[in-house]
Parts: sequence; structure tokens; C-alpha cells
Amino acid sequence: MTRFDQARHSPQRGGILPLFIAIAMAIALLCVALPAFGQDGSGGKVVELQLDGIISPASSDFIVRGIDRAAAQQAQLVVITLDTPGGLDASMRSIVKAILASPVPVATYVAPAGARAASAGTFILYASHIAAMAPASNIGAATPIQIGGSSPSPAADKKGDNESEPLDASGRKARNDAAAYIRSLAQLRSRNKEFAEQAVFDAASMSAQEALAGDVIDVIATDIPDLLRKLDGRQVELENGRSVSLATAGASAEQVQPDWRTKLLLLIANPQVAVILMMIGVYGLFYEVTSPGLAGPGVAGLISLLLAFYAFQLLPVNWVGVGLIFMGLSLMVAEVFLPSFGIAGAGGVAAFVLGGIFLTDSDVPGFDLGLPFIIGSALISVAVLLVIGHLALRSYRSRIVSGAEYMIGQMGVVTHVEEGMTYADVRGERWKVRSSQRLHLGQRVRVTSMDGLTLGVDIAPDDPASNHS
Repeated sequence: MTRFDQARHSPQRGGILPLFIAIAMAIALLCVALPAFGQDGSGGKVVELQLDGIISPASSDFIVRGIDRAAAQQAQLVVITLDTPGGLDASMRSIVKAILASPVPVATYVAPAGARAASAGTFILYASHIAAMAPASNIGAATPIQIGGSSPSPAADKKGDNESEPLDASGRKARNDAAAYIRSLAQLRSRNKEFAEQAVFDAASMSAQEALAGDVIDVIATDIPDLLRKLDGRQVELENGRSVSLATAGASAEQVQPDWRTKLLLLIANPQVAVILMMIGVYGLFYEVTSPGLAGPGVAGLISLLLAFYAFQLLPVNWVGVGLIFMGLSLMVAEVFLPSFGIAGAGGVAAFVLGGIFLTDSDVPGFDLGLPFIIGSALISVAVLLVIGHLALRSYRSRIVSGAEYMIGQMGVVTHVEEGMTYADVRGERWKVRSSQRLHLGQRVRVTSMDGLTLGVDIAPDDPASNHS
């Protein structure tokens, strides 16, 4: 047997090929198994989004972008920790739409103990794939409130019987629309639709234990780890027809913090902040007009005014109220310049107060201005505008302290006379001077004109040499 034949029939050489084949098959099995492993939810991370406070455009933006980010990161579950008194209908519907379209299961968890999912929060809980609550929390009171109009009475039932306070057409329309919306969510998630309608028509509420017994929620958990343990192995049906099995027993929730954009929206999406920004904008532009050239107040005022109008665009405001506030500030500014004997200023204060009252509906939680804030802001506006106006008028009347105008009338002393060139010391500086009168060394002169760097002077009346000229 040749060496070639010996190598070909060697047991060591022949054992390498099966080993390579086994490794390749293992890698192929892993490549097939990993996508399926990720699809049924096991091994994926859990993202926690906190919605604490009123539901506003800022919180809606945070939740919607958080769900999108969790989907991009292939998370297996999004947990919305909810504690809200309610909020805006448009913001609530944006969150509900994001939950319904989410490729990742969404669990809304009313927590901590003592939290509530009132009004718009009830809709969000009903829309979620999993509804959970902490002990001693509550849900309900989802009666819609009209912005800038008559608010439907929580006591009025869906039929508007004689024992209840009658609703106008717009009130019935808003209530029936909200009832149909939450009823559709209850049917989608197989939850208690009777309580959902009662929450809208009668402002009904439930505790966590009552909600669990009444098929309103799926689970009660003391905290996030307890919730994840109880959700382990649960099958969740998504809107695209895909079934996801959760593996959350050993998972830890990654809490997503609001970024600077969300914090800025949370700050300016407040009626009080919007009114203050408008006041700062008017102050800045007013000061820039009265003292041109500073640039800083004008730029700050313009930015503040644009932010104020952007905030008003985010909020459910009555634009008549915005117009009255702006007109009130303008009349206060006009009072500084017009001899109206206080009429323009008083009208400005009245318009400002009325605008603040009409701006928002005080029945909506977190979106009221309050009469003390309105009156205080009006008085502060009057004081600030009077101070700015006084400073502006005083600057107009003050003596000019620079330029050619400042040099006219200044006194000086002739310091040098030689070969037709005369120089004088004026305000500590040496100037070339000329005069129709004969000047002598040491003579006191008064500036009468300025031509470039040459001063026209006359002999000062109080100079002794003027008596001999």
C-alpha cells in the first residue's frame, strides 16, 4: 500500500469530515431556531414607560415614541405604568392607536398602590393587550368633558331621563362617541363592556379587586417584578394575527426616561407657562422697540412669543381667549405712550383677565389657569410695563453722552498755538480747533460745531480774555 493510500484510509483523517459536517449542521439549526426564539417573546427585554400625571401632547408623544423604540429593539413586552386623572381626548386617542398598532404586546399597569386610571386612563387600560392594577388602585370616571362649552353632568344617564340633568346636542354627541369608542375596545379585548359604558355615562369607578372580579383587568400585581412573574407564559394575540408567548419570569424591566424633547414639551404644554411666555414675548419686543440696538430683548421676546403660540397650538384652548390676552398686553403697552389717563391700561387689564378666564375650561384637570394666577399676572404685567416705559422715557429725555451732539457746548482750554494751528484740551483729549476769533494760549473756549476731527469754538463768555478781544 502506498503512502497516498495509507493517508486516505487513515482513521484520523477520515474522522475530520464528519466533525465539520456536525458543526455546520449545529450552526444551521441555531440560525433557524434563533428567529423563532425571538418571535415567541422568550429572551426579549421588557421596556417600562411611565405615564404619571395628565395625558397631554407631551406624554402622548413620549408613549408613542417609546412603543416604536421598543419595537425597533425587538422587545418582548412594553409595560406602561399608569397613574393619571385623565387628560385630552386627542392625546389619549394617539396613545390608543399606538397600542393597537404595536407589534409588541403592551401591558398597562395602574401603579403604584393608590394610583388611578381615571377618564382617559380608562380607555388606555381597555386598549392594552394586558390590563393590570396594583392593590388599592382604581379605574373609571371616564365621562367626557367639553372644552370651552357646557360640561355634561356626570349624573345624566345615557337616555337623558327626566331625573337627570339634560344634555345639549354637543354633550350627547361627545358622550355617545366616547361610549362607542370604549365599547369597541372592550369587545376587542373581551373585557367588561357594561362597566365601560357605565364609566362613560355614569362616571362609574371600580377598585382593583372589583375590576379583577368583573373581567375589567387581567391581573393584580404588587410591583413590576410581581407583574412579570404573573405574566410568564401568557399567550398574547396581536392585531396582525400573530400569537406571542411571554417569557418574563426572569426578565427585568428597562425604564425609559423622557428625553429633552419630551421634557420641553411637558414644560411648555401648560396654559400657565404659555401665558407667561406670551408676556415675556410682549415685554421683550416692547423693550426692543423703545430701546433699539440692544437685540437681546427682541430676540428673546420673539422666541418666547413663538413658543407661546406653539404651546397654545398643542393645548385645547379657546383662541378668543388667546386674542383677548394679546390685546390686553398691547393695550397695557399703549398706555405708556398714549395720554389716555389710564383708560387704555384699565381696558388692557380687563381684556387680559377675561382672556385668561375664556382661555381654558377649568373642569379639565391640569389645564385651568385659576383666577388668582390670572389677576396676579395682570398686575405683574402692569408693573413691569410701567417700569419699562419709565426707563424708556427717561432714556429719551436724558442728555446725550456720546457722538458729535455730545461735544457741542463742551468747555476746553487752548493748549497750543503755532503757525496757524491751534489745539485745545476738551474733556481730557487734545483736539484741533478753529475760530473766527483770535485765540491765545490758556484761553477758555466753548465748542460750537464739529467737522470731522476739527472742532469749531468760540471764546467762553466767562473767560477774562474775551473782554480784551
